[in-house]
Amino acid sequence: MQSADQILQAIRKLGEKRLPLTRVYRCLYNPELYLMAYAKIYKNQGALTPGTADDTADGMSINRIDSLIAALRTERFDFRPSRRGYADKKNGGKRPLGLPNFTEKLMQEVLRMVLEAYYEPRFKESSHGFRTGRGCHTALTYLHHKFRATKWFIEGDIRGCFDNIDHDVLLKVMSRDIHDGRLLNLIRKGLKAGVMEAWEYKPTCSGTPQGGIVSPILANIYLHELDRYVEEVLIPHYTRGAKRERSPEYREVSYKLDRARKRGDKEAARHLEQRMRAIPSKETDDPGFRRLTYVRYADDFILGFAGTKAEAETIKTAIGTFLRDALHLELSSEKTLITHARDEHAKFLGYAVSIYHADHKTSRRKDSGTRQRSANGRVRLGVPYGLTTELARRYQRNSKPMSELSLLAFSDAHIIQTYQERFRGIAEYYKFAVDRSHLSSLKHVMQAALVRTLAHKYKMSVREVYRKYRSTMTVNGQEYRTFQVKVPTKKGERTIYWGGIPLKVVKPSNQAVIVDAPYREQWKDWRSDLIQRLQAEVCELCGTQGKCEVHHVRKLKDLKQRWAGRKEKPFWVTRMIAMQRKTLVICHLCHVDIHAGRPIPKERNASRESRVI
Repeated sequence: MQSADQILQAIRKLGEKRLPLTRVYRCLYNPELYLMAYAKIYKNQGALTPGTADDTADGMSINRIDSLIAALRTERFDFRPSRRGYADKKNGGKRPLGLPNFTEKLMQEVLRMVLEAYYEPRFKESSHGFRTGRGCHTALTYLHHKFRATKWFIEGDIRGCFDNIDHDVLLKVMSRDIHDGRLLNLIRKGLKAGVMEAWEYKPTCSGTPQGGIVSPILANIYLHELDRYVEEVLIPHYTRGAKRERSPEYREVSYKLDRARKRGDKEAARHLEQRMRAIPSKETDDPGFRRLTYVRYADDFILGFAGTKAEAETIKTAIGTFLRDALHLELSSEKTLITHARDEHAKFLGYAVSIYHADHKTSRRKDSGTRQRSANGRVRLGVPYGLTTELARRYQRNSKPMSELSLLAFSDAHIIQTYQERFRGIAEYYKFAVDRSHLSSLKHVMQAALVRTLAHKYKMSVREVYRKYRSTMTVNGQEYRTFQVKVPTKKGERTIYWGGIPLKVVKPSNQAVIVDAPYREQWKDWRSDLIQRLQAEVCELCGTQGKCEVHHVRKLKDLKQRWAGRKEKPFWVTRMIAMQRKTLVICHLCHVDIHAGRPIPKERNASRESRVI
């Protein structure tokens, strides 16, 4: 039997060669694929969250995988409905989320690995959402390098993309490349599984379940058709001309400047140089030159166009028509805008995007030593106007910083670390913004709220808080004022601090094309310690061999707190604490005793093993 790594490598090579995928359903009979999937998802926070049935990662075993494979062999496996929940949106609405059972999660992860291995080499460079090694910052890097000299930005947003994906269209797209009816039927079952909301079954006629493991790769396969249309139809049609024609006015002034320099008229040369810097060197409206660029992250995309606004409107209409006719999707009229690149700011992934036009910013050429404009035409990434004010409202009341009551029950170290993690996340996300320093206003509001929270907790004045926690630290040779508290640990003291985050701009990488890591490295060390223990089939409590299961707890810290201060702890608790593991591989009898609260002997006798449970 082939290993899981060999199967995925073979599937990936078919994808690289653009060959159809055939007879792949039988690869799902390989138990290693499920162990690989289990090694990836058992650490997730939702692994112990039940769906519509009492089915979680707790109790995972080799027998459970064998039963799943047996159901697949006879094509009797059906996806059970997911439990529906809702998450808050920024605009005040609700986003539906599906909470599948763990068996369905395991099956979805296996399907995701197979589909990703095949489709990942086929995806376009302009696609950055839900892909290994890519993300928001790689999309922004691509935009920063590819969108130079853009005149118009076409912001694109698909209304309810994930909820409106047409199942028939998706399966038709996949059937062009996957020539295996059983695999497509399995994917169809997952799409049509339905949801349970308030214990009422609701069928899913369209869309991929948000929160499902396989949903992101299915959405990328669906929207890959949009990528192909833009890059293979629109971009070739709206790309012409090697370079713009030189401006006649600029040539005339350049000729006069050369004459003035030759006759030694420095005053005239100085005035002509200033005039040249205010004139474009190329024809900005050259009809023989057009450029169209494109980048997409999930259902958000943006195009940069060098041409007329009328043509930009035509491109926007063409994309809307393609989405409606080919993919049965609709552009959001409120969010799909055409903005002038120099005079306005487009929004993409939370950044304000525009094109520099600053004639006064110059640099000296290395070959001739003359000065030239250095900023014009380059992409500017900035913090959107009003963002810091909007983020600061969370920490204010009546425009004044206030204490956060939900944190008063925690220690001062936890409060300081919470504020530090919040601000660091924002500062790191906007590391490409040229006006990143504007986040300092948010930092001041958060610091005032932090001080008031600590003062409220310990019934202290603000001045006393500053005296108790104020300190300094040096980062990259720069000294920063911080709040610090020392926490004792087994390895010594650990310092928890607020502040010390430089707000200097980080330039996007000079590498415009993202080089993906070799696929083999993604699963290089998938055989974790847990998988090896599970395959050994030896109970870690009583030593029984064969038919073992995995007992999970959410956090080892919670287990320690629950049994803290008790003289006698259950044997399984002391065992997990000694091993420093959230998992325990045990036999079925020990697992039943743990959940029943019965004591577990270190060695089981024959009478205990033979009893009926």
